[in-house]
Amino acid sequence: MKNAPVAHEEIAYSDRMKILVIEDDREAADYLQKALTEAGHTAHVAGDGETGFALADSGDYDVMIVDRMLPRRDGLSVIAGLRSRGNTTPVLILSALGEVDDRVTGLRAGGDDYLTKPYAFSELLARVEVLNRRASFKEADTVYRIGDLELDRLSHTVRRGGREISLQPREFKLLEYLMRHAGQVVTRTMLLENVWDYHFDPQTNVIDVHVSRLRGKIEKGFDSPILHTVRGAGYMLKAT
Repeated sequence: MKNAPVAHEEIAYSDRMKILVIEDDREAADYLQKALTEAGHTAHVAGDGETGFALADSGDYDVMIVDRMLPRRDGLSVIAGLRSRGNTTPVLILSALGEVDDRVTGLRAGGDDYLTKPYAFSELLARVEVLNRRASFKEADTVYRIGDLELDRLSHTVRRGGREISLQPREFKLLEYLMRHAGQVVTRTMLLENVWDYHFDPQTNVIDVHVSRLRGKIEKGFDSPILHTVRGAGYMLKAT
């Protein structure tokens, strides 16, 4: 295994995270996936930059671990591309390149932390947990704004252009999730798991019905659309 991590000791369990590992070394990727799973987390693996970018762009991950040197698309390009699309998922960069200039380049490309190979798994896990906590603090913001659309989580109110919009509880939860992922494609699976708490597709049109109702409420009487259907992929909330 190239640039292998050192053997890891017993790790205390923490809040469960969904983690994307983008690593082309199969043995290193398998090690990370196994170690993260043993630590109580869910870990998905991509073996090249293009596959990793697609998973990150369509998935709902708490943290990403990205190797810098990847086939098909290098790690820094993956990160920069995701950031340009509004993806703010925290990223820990893994690399054998450990000079100061290398770390600075990685952080400026959009990485949130940088860990040089070989590494101790206990340190990697601690860094991932810190990144997740930071992101959780950001998500604690009580007001989301996209263009002239505003959602207040504390008062449970929605306004567009200053006009209050009345939503049913499920519509509010749906809009909140879409606003948290504004600028990203939100898939049917993501909505089923995070808005309806289904871990299977019940093969109904429940999502289509609720999205249609929500779209009518937040777009009727306004000049520009804000809830877009991405054909064959899902939905995206984006101000135009």
